[in-house]
Amino acid sequence: MLHTPHPPTPRPRARARRRLRAAALLASAVSVCLVAASAPPTPLGVGDRLFPQLGNPGYDVTAYDLSFTYSGSNSEPLKAVTVIDARTTADLDRLNLDFAHGKVDSVEVDGEPAAFATAGEDLVVTPEDALDEGDRTRITVRHSSDPVYPEDRQGGWVRTADGLAMANQADVAHLVFPCNDHPSDKARFTFRITAPDGLTAVANGLPTRVDRTGGSTTWTYRTGHPMATELAQVSIGRSTVLHRTGPHGLPIRDVVPTEHRTALEPWLAKTPDQIAWMERKVGLYPFETYGLLMADATTGFELETQTLSLFERELFTEPAYPQWYVESIMVHELAHQWFGNSVSPAAWSDLWLNEGHATWYEALYAQETADKPMAARMKAAYGASDRWRTAGGPPAAPKPPKNGSKTGIFRSNVYDGAALVLYALRQEAGSAVFDRIERAWVARNQDGTATTADFVRLASETAGRDLGDFFQAWLYGEKTPPMPGHPDWKQAPAAKAPAKASHKAHGE
Repeated sequence: MLHTPHPPTPRPRARARRRLRAAALLASAVSVCLVAASAPPTPLGVGDRLFPQLGNPGYDVTAYDLSFTYSGSNSEPLKAVTVIDARTTADLDRLNLDFAHGKVDSVEVDGEPAAFATAGEDLVVTPEDALDEGDRTRITVRHSSDPVYPEDRQGGWVRTADGLAMANQADVAHLVFPCNDHPSDKARFTFRITAPDGLTAVANGLPTRVDRTGGSTTWTYRTGHPMATELAQVSIGRSTVLHRTGPHGLPIRDVVPTEHRTALEPWLAKTPDQIAWMERKVGLYPFETYGLLMADATTGFELETQTLSLFERELFTEPAYPQWYVESIMVHELAHQWFGNSVSPAAWSDLWLNEGHATWYEALYAQETADKPMAARMKAAYGASDRWRTAGGPPAAPKPPKNGSKTGIFRSNVYDGAALVLYALRQEAGSAVFDRIERAWVARNQDGTATTADFVRLASETAGRDLGDFFQAWLYGEKTPPMPGHPDWKQAPAAKAPAKASHKAHGE
């Protein structure tokens, strides 16, 4: 069922209860209250090992309703309204939102004006009445959303040749809209995008309505499943939306620059068969729609934004890329819809579960459709694995990004290095057990978040034996363990390090 926004509803009994309680305590706690009221706002976080100040404690977001008004120029701030429905998980005098790039005009909590201040990359909101644990609350922020960034803080909006797209991974959704910017807090999304006539706007999920008035059009989209903030996508440009049908009647929609529609169509026609291939491996596609967003932009990466993966157009029109390679990258982003999107990481140290699996199915597809042996790629990865671990940390304990470069966690150790762990697991447990682990993982954790420890437990349960020591060595060891079934595989000399095969990379 689609979430239907509703107007803020007052909570008179809760507020009356709070005020009576406050009156009863006032005489004995005046000095404490004065100290609390005067305490400066401070940035908070959920304690992520790699991004300690990302996310915020004390509440769980259930829904975002995002409204953007685009002027027609991608160098001007968009007018925006972010409405957040949340449930408190603690008593809160204040609540923190992640927001670091834009001007805030006003904030309301349950329809009443609220005080606000900035602290680091947080927007600290102080409602008129404190919130009790278990309350349901609605926060409305009117703000700007600026697509122009300083050189040292890129991300969020991507300016394309004819408009905008989004690339929020890993931690820059809060440069676009106020949010709880951590994958552990997934929520439903509604998008309302207003743009001048002649432009087309598309977002995650399915369209629910189109309104045209006075030379502009407003498109509304809603997601059918919860989503992490890093996976949000909005495209605005001179685009054509192409429709086709996938397995089981799945609606597929692709968004392409209108002038390149003909050249891109042969690539887009491959998606239904690729979805069917992934379904044979791991089970039914987990969302309400899928498609490719071909952006006229140079990003250096492709991105698995939920239900609408972001690609650089030139990946498909540059003759230097062989067909098998481009198709395997398409499958990489498609595989993420299961691994990373439907099953999201509980913490960014669990990133290997996203990228390792996407790289695994990318390589498996290349083996099955283009005669590119998986074993050869994994042997090359094995030869480089120790160097990758030294440079970036072991797969499940990546080193923190350097110099504030948030995309610095996207290193070879969580791509081919993590796929190598999956190859070792299949060698150790057998292909039949491995296939059962994969299917059980996405079925058991659909629409949720999961940890590395969860994967280890499931693998051990499915294999019928404790694989804890095996995973400890492969996921956390400084050195790469011997490969089961391949005692001849050795670390390659540094001068002969193989080039990384995957195009999917943030800063690689």
